[in-house]
Amino acid sequence: MEMSGSSSGLLLLLLLGFLNVSLIYATSDSIYNGFVHCLSNHSSPSLQASSIVYAQTNSSFTTVLQSYIRNPRFITSSTPKPLIIVTPTDESQVSAAVICSRDIGIQVRIRSGGHDYDGLSYISDVPFFILDMFNLRSINVNINDETAWVQAGAILGELYYRIWEKSRVHGFPAGICPTVGVGGHLSGGGYGNMLRKYGLSVDHIVDAKIVNVNGTVLDRNSMGEDLFWAIRGGGGASFGVILSYKVRLVRVPEIVTVFRVEKTLAENATDILYQWQHITDKIDDDLFMRLLVQPITVKSKKGATKAKKSQKTVRITFIGMFLGDSTRLMSVMNKDFPELGLKKEDCKEMNWIESVLYWANFDNGTSVNVLLNRTSDSATFLKRKSDYVQKPISKTDLEGLWKKLIELGKPGMVFNSYGGRMNEIPASETPFPHRAGNIFKIQYSVNWHEEGAEADKEYLNLIRELYSYMTPFVSNSPRGAYLNYRDIDIGINHNGKDSYQEGKVYGDKYFLNNFERLVKVKTAVDPQDFFRYEQSVPPLP
Repeated sequence: MEMSGSSSGLLLLLLLGFLNVSLIYATSDSIYNGFVHCLSNHSSPSLQASSIVYAQTNSSFTTVLQSYIRNPRFITSSTPKPLIIVTPTDESQVSAAVICSRDIGIQVRIRSGGHDYDGLSYISDVPFFILDMFNLRSINVNINDETAWVQAGAILGELYYRIWEKSRVHGFPAGICPTVGVGGHLSGGGYGNMLRKYGLSVDHIVDAKIVNVNGTVLDRNSMGEDLFWAIRGGGGASFGVILSYKVRLVRVPEIVTVFRVEKTLAENATDILYQWQHITDKIDDDLFMRLLVQPITVKSKKGATKAKKSQKTVRITFIGMFLGDSTRLMSVMNKDFPELGLKKEDCKEMNWIESVLYWANFDNGTSVNVLLNRTSDSATFLKRKSDYVQKPISKTDLEGLWKKLIELGKPGMVFNSYGGRMNEIPASETPFPHRAGNIFKIQYSVNWHEEGAEADKEYLNLIRELYSYMTPFVSNSPRGAYLNYRDIDIGINHNGKDSYQEGKVYGDKYFLNNFERLVKVKTAVDPQDFFRYEQSVPPLP
């Protein structure tokens, strides 16, 4: 019986698909075998190299891959997958992995916590493998000299917990999300709710260990001050593999105070926010305020017509962190920001570790042990962007912004206070340049649950439209951006002959005048651009 043309065509497609999949697995297996052999040759004799390397055919491959993907946008069948995943358990294995990756000629993605918003620590459009650092998470706190060595695979929650174990009057100025990985957070800047008092995480790094392109482990002394400067805000993955940082702890009072106050437009939110812009970078350095700006729908009051049972508005949530008791906080607020109308009953006093739980949105009374939980419960697709505001936005322009937020419906904004210690540290002190002159930082945020390319396109367009709308009100020439709010919309590098020119597009936004120094460091330590990705620092041509 003769086959029809359509049947034979379908069979041919299926056969080609099968051969293509077989070829991928064969290639993957070949690379896996070569990598394991190389790793064994460059590691201690006791290492069973296959025990830390996962090929795509390994039954645990998908579990290991997805364990530290924090944005479900990148857990789809079409998302590029690594050929292998390497999960080193000691520093020598990291060195061996770098040497073998370089010798085999496969790009490496370095993942510590997986919170890269655009997934660049675990996806790529070229063949690659993931160097997954989650096993390297030891933390050694020394209260006597007020320092801690923390490995790159540790999460912030673990660091906070280990500090709390040793002292009730020490902390560390870093992010509020406890599952963020230390390696990426610190190498990109790192900020949290103590930045007005103590600056950024990078302002408290006193030593580091990194594996360079030759597989050599370097500390601050052996790497030199230029490279040490670069990995404190310039993104470690452009220069090598960060193994660990030594950080200087900060003093925190026995009692801190938090508050949360919500205001809608009907409750004078516009006037309050307008005034907030004029004081937030000048108020007492012990106070940090984060504002959540969100479009919402509220029910109308009784007696409203059926057509007006609900209405759309904007809600602004003022969340405060004060390094002191509520009595002193009330004194500061009544003097400098009475417009908010903060009351004593709005304030909650607690110790610093309890404030960590509060800011991470855990219920009151939750055990501090929850900070050791490395899993994230985020099941939403997401996109984030960033901006810096250097002049107060007028009331008229704020009202225009509220209309835009209501029109778009989904994206929200987060305003983070600047000033204080941030104004005192020179922009060139670390690669992170956004210091004096910024009133507050904006994070644009949109989350969604719908799967598929159409939903992705819809929500990405919404946040991009909001970002575009804000152009007249934010920094310019260049328009600043925060490296740790990774955003490939502002430029990507194809790592070809135009690498420097392409890198300068996003590099100027992330690093301002520090970009050229980063390029010089990159050229000195990795001239062949082995450590590269879509937004890495390029070497000179």
